[in-house]
Amino acid sequence: MKVSAVLVAASIASASAFAPQQAARQSTQLNESLFKKISNLDLWAPVADSNDYGGRNKKNLKTGTLTDRSYVPSGLTKAQYEKIRSEADAKKAANYQKNVKKAGVFQDYTEFYLKRGSDENGSWLQMPNRGHDMAKTKYDWSGEKNDAPTWTGIRPSKK
Repeated sequence: MKVSAVLVAASIASASAFAPQQAARQSTQLNESLFKKISNLDLWAPVADSNDYGGRNKKNLKTGTLTDRSYVPSGLTKAQYEKIRSEADAKKAANYQKNVKKAGVFQDYTEFYLKRGSDENGSWLQMPNRGHDMAKTKYDWSGEKNDAPTWTGIRPSKK
């Protein structure tokens, strides 16, 4: 009887070893919402400062090199055209550096108000420009007559 009980227990144990295991049910619940998961992606993390002022210097931006099959305007040699392109690149870089130097330079609002006198009695309202800083314009609005067009490069003769 003991032998038969041990034999039955052994056969049940060996049979259950080869039976498929009942898989634990996996949860389909997200830890965070899909929108939150997408909005938390930081695609700019590797290049976080690429759009800062002066960031163009860190980028690999360059004008392409001319090959034998490249376009060269008629009347110019390849060397002349490369020189023109390099001068344009230098001018562009100098202009960018000029603007980078201006980054973060702002006019102090308090000094502006003190300079125009708006902290005292409001006399700035009687001024012709009402206390505004006037910008330079492209054209002369002074009212003086000058018939020669300046865009042609021809200037009136000095007498």
